[in-house]
Amino acid sequence: MAKNTFPDKPGPDKAGDEGFARRSFVTRGIAEMVPGLTRAAYKKKSPAGALLMSEWASIVGPRLAEETEPRRLSGTQLTIACSGPMAMELQHVSSTLIERINTHAGRKLVERLRFVQEPLAVPRVAGPRKLVAPEPVQGIEAGALHDALARLRAAIKAR
Repeated sequence: MAKNTFPDKPGPDKAGDEGFARRSFVTRGIAEMVPGLTRAAYKKKSPAGALLMSEWASIVGPRLAEETEPRRLSGTQLTIACSGPMAMELQHVSSTLIERINTHAGRKLVERLRFVQEPLAVPRVAGPRKLVAPEPVQGIEAGALHDALARLRAAIKAR
């Protein structure tokens, strides 16, 4: 065996010593690495809960999405934040809401709903914006400033 001239670097004569881990240069698939990478994130929030919260508006529709916000999925219980009067209405349609959530998830994800009366953190869902064509701005030469002011004017008129 060859003698290692650099004592701080592992050489062929130190490969069996403790403290030197053997490396495998075998290619691994992404599927093998994903669980280790996502384990910490999924301890805090389940993938099903994250999907439910990100697609809430498409699950319950725009009217309910304006008034409600999913807060926590714990086991099979979903906590939903809403205003006081909306909580009463949601209790009446809770079975339909559970059915829509489970249908969207493709499995029995939620069995019970819990309503809490809290202010919503998510801004209300805005409707489609009306488009207004930019008009020329008088007194300013054509160029970048003119175009920017024309777009600003059109955006203000759209409101």
